[in-house]
Amino acid sequence: MRFQTPLVPGTLIRRYKRFLADVRLDDGREVTAHCPNPGSMMGLAAPGTRIWVEPTDDPRKKLKFAWRLVQHDSGHFTGVDTGLPNRALRAALEAGAVPALTDYGTVRPEVKYGAGSRVDFLLSQPGLPDAYVEVKSVTLSRHPGLAEFPDSVTARGARHLHDLAQVAGTGRRAVLFYLVQRTDARAVGVAADIDPAYAAALERARAAGVEVMAHGTQITPEGVTLAVPLPVR
Repeated sequence: MRFQTPLVPGTLIRRYKRFLADVRLDDGREVTAHCPNPGSMMGLAAPGTRIWVEPTDDPRKKLKFAWRLVQHDSGHFTGVDTGLPNRALRAALEAGAVPALTDYGTVRPEVKYGAGSRVDFLLSQPGLPDAYVEVKSVTLSRHPGLAEFPDSVTARGARHLHDLAQVAGTGRRAVLFYLVQRTDARAVGVAADIDPAYAAALERARAAGVEVMAHGTQITPEGVTLAVPLPVR
């Protein structure tokens, strides 16, 4: 997936009210950008962080920039847009680029299931059990090479695991898909110290037959694409 317009580099001044970020662009301008991430963004939002924003001339948008990437001192990138994983995974699923799910020909997004939830993707193919796929964006890393989820308490995430476990109990496939928006990740783990309830819900879901998958991403200022599978600890 390519960004719609070329990204512009800058330095984060501050992130505030969850969805706003003041940025000093490399050309000296100071602008306010939309932050498409309501989470804690642990380790990604310190003042002085090198970031990349996407400009827009859409007259319907109040803010003319949107924060897309963090560039670390190592040169690696992290994507901060929580909406991007669903778009990237949908493109990969439709292209047959997810090895564990290539047998499915129909990809339907946002299908109702469980107790008032919507699954991110429902995959179907004649002769195969339907596959319910829930996507989680992973951006936290506190140890070299290890990406972790979640970065804050997520009752919603635990509820999704409960719904997936119920799906698995009916003989259909239930998949939790961690899409890691970091180019420095080599494995994925659960941040049980941040949310013990989520970690316990994940263990129950796995015991019920929920499949847990993770893929990395290739990230540059030009775009983001799905990369190789990563082990889940």
